[in-house]
Amino acid sequence: MSAVTVSARRGADGQAGPRRLPWRRMAGVTWRQHRLALAGVVVLLGALAVLLWVTGLPLHRAWAAAIACHPASSPGCQDLIGNFGASATGGGKTQGILLQVVPALIGAFAGAPVLARELETGTFRFAWTQGFARWRWALAKLVALPVILAALTAAFGVLVSWYYQPYAGGGPAGLYQNSPFGDLFSLREVTFPAWTVAAFAIAALAGMLIRRVVPAIVATLAVYAGLAFAAASFLREHYLTPLVTTSLELPGTSTAWVISQWFTKDGRFAFGGNPPLNILNQYCSGGKGAGPSFAPCLAPHGYTQWTSFQPASRLWPFQWIEGGWLLGLSAAIIAVTIWLVARRAA
Repeated sequence: MSAVTVSARRGADGQAGPRRLPWRRMAGVTWRQHRLALAGVVVLLGALAVLLWVTGLPLHRAWAAAIACHPASSPGCQDLIGNFGASATGGGKTQGILLQVVPALIGAFAGAPVLARELETGTFRFAWTQGFARWRWALAKLVALPVILAALTAAFGVLVSWYYQPYAGGGPAGLYQNSPFGDLFSLREVTFPAWTVAAFAIAALAGMLIRRVVPAIVATLAVYAGLAFAAASFLREHYLTPLVTTSLELPGTSTAWVISQWFTKDGRFAFGGNPPLNILNQYCSGGKGAGPSFAPCLAPHGYTQWTSFQPASRLWPFQWIEGGWLLGLSAAIIAVTIWLVARRAA
């Protein structure tokens, strides 16, 4: 750790005591203590940025050539579309899966040592005697570092959105959900820094409670995984009330997020999801075909298909909603951590 010494001053009781350390001095100490961790984050994001840029340029060129070609049914245009498909299937899905863990890794490895290392080694006893109240000491670390991480990851999120633009604009079927609420939702320029800051806050609290760096990192990754799963599986679809339609053609069919589908008959609920096999055998030629194709063969028999969905136009409201509650949660966790530091006996 970096020692900070200050000259003595006379207190109100006439006794000599340490002079109150200014915030700018603590900022310098924070930088010296954590510059290697921040440098590691910059190196990691820089390497990933180079990878996305190098592989993204030919992908964007192939995409631009494919969408600019007319008529699309001509042999030349079909060749361009095939070239784009070949470029797009070269690792986009694998890269997307790997990028999912980046916010957790950055937050865990940058946040866990902030308090846990001092507590594990016992150097906090010296740090808290250097003219800087322990709550101010914790606040300086737990505010400055997340701000820096948020700025770095927000810039990287812009690059991720640029890289995957061709996929959302009509990439190969099955490579990714075309819905903007799909696998890449948490990697955009709002949610990427929000999830990173959340991981940092969780790691800092874990470090304060466990007081050991490695166990705090493991605990952070476990909590982060549970939180991410809960957000994607249960919370996200309820940010705004889904729209409901009976139309077979959803607004923005290729990008709408379908929440659920069900059938009614004579105004009453009949069944959810795909029709039962006995109904399919009776009305739909043995039940062959995809789910959306069931509605035309069942409609003449009084069945109506309903679809609950989130339109693609709600992408950015959803981004800000998720980013907002994550930042609120992070602020609450950091406040609890600072309170624990302030009340901890040296």
